[in-house]
Amino acid sequence: MGERGRGPSKGTTGERKLISVNRRARHDYEIGEVFEAGIVLKGTEVKSLRSGNANLKDSYGEIQGEQILLLGAHIPPYEPASRANHDPLRPRVLLLRKREIRYLVGKVAEKGLTLVPLSLYFRGGKVKVELALARGKKLYDKREDQKRKIAERETLAALKMRK
Repeated sequence: MGERGRGPSKGTTGERKLISVNRRARHDYEIGEVFEAGIVLKGTEVKSLRSGNANLKDSYGEIQGEQILLLGAHIPPYEPASRANHDPLRPRVLLLRKREIRYLVGKVAEKGLTLVPLSLYFRGGKVKVELALARGKKLYDKREDQKRKIAERETLAALKMRK
């Protein structure tokens, strides 16, 4: 739709409607490159997500063959669909381009890198996952980050008191 006055094609841009954020990921990992991936879902999963239910706390990405799976993500059952509901912890296929998958396979083969989902959101009516290449932090790194955040908070509080 490159014609003048038409606007972008459906689904390519749009606002993000946040569903869930994995706060532990930024605490436990040094975040490297970030990718946006689609996700293969069942109808009851999408309905459950539309009501704002999801938990990415202990989830991670795993490469199996030519595809990437999201494991450990909890999408609770959709209450009105009693019999036709989904398994809340089932593995879900992530949709990325082949060259991105090959790139991630090479990077994950490096020592210490893993795939961590940062957030789950709607964009253009589709559910997307923000997936990051991450390296685990050591305990002393976490302590340093915590000290830095406390110092920043104290600085901001001191500046507010001056005004």
